[in-house]
Amino acid sequence: MSSSSAAPGREDGTGAAGATDAAGGRPPMREALVAAAFRLFLERGYEQTTVDDIVTLAGVGRRSFFRYFPSKEDVVFPDHERCLADMTAFLAASPEDSDPVARVCDAARLVLRMYAEKPDFSVQRYHLTKKVPGLRAYELSVVWRYERALADYLRGRLGGRPDGALRADVIAAAVVAAHNNALRSWLRSDGRDDAAAAVDHALGYAQSAFGSVPVPPAGERGDVVVVVARRGAPLWQVVREVEAAFADG
Repeated sequence: MSSSSAAPGREDGTGAAGATDAAGGRPPMREALVAAAFRLFLERGYEQTTVDDIVTLAGVGRRSFFRYFPSKEDVVFPDHERCLADMTAFLAASPEDSDPVARVCDAARLVLRMYAEKPDFSVQRYHLTKKVPGLRAYELSVVWRYERALADYLRGRLGGRPDGALRADVIAAAVVAAHNNALRSWLRSDGRDDAAAAVDHALGYAQSAFGSVPVPPAGERGDVVVVVARRGAPLWQVVREVEAAFADG
């Protein structure tokens, strides 16, 4: 990353933060702001960089920054809102007969894909976040939101089972922990290792730990057997009536 200084540009014109696109204009403003912010974070440090510094380098006004990012912390994590929305939509579209544990593992892979789309940026963010306590705390809040999305889906699928809510929360936490363990390993390698293989291995461990949740065939869902027995009937007789009812079905 270059350390040369740059003159401020105009709101609509030639900010110093980004190269021009194929049409001869500037890159999207959101990307220009992120690029300017990270350039300054790497050159000056996160704490020493202000929003005014970022918009000056990007060649835009303060209002433009806050149109895209509520705070300076948000510019460090510009893609998580989109990824969280994608994960929520993915889970909402789950087929009824899908294995919930496998499904949340697939949802976690969406986060990996987001990181892997821009490996250099992801590695830079990882090293920056390690140095700034406030960013680590912010990142934890983002991770918690992913975990809640997984847990909410699992609660909907497992809520009717004994300890369903507890199991949902535990599985969601385990899937997030497995994913993050593999993701951090990839980031520590500066993006050189095989991220997909590492995450698949970690998520496979989580799946093997909790197993699959069997879903009854469509024809069996909702079937109810009612057995009527007189008060005081011996238990063996009630059991025989139940067995006969299932046999007739």
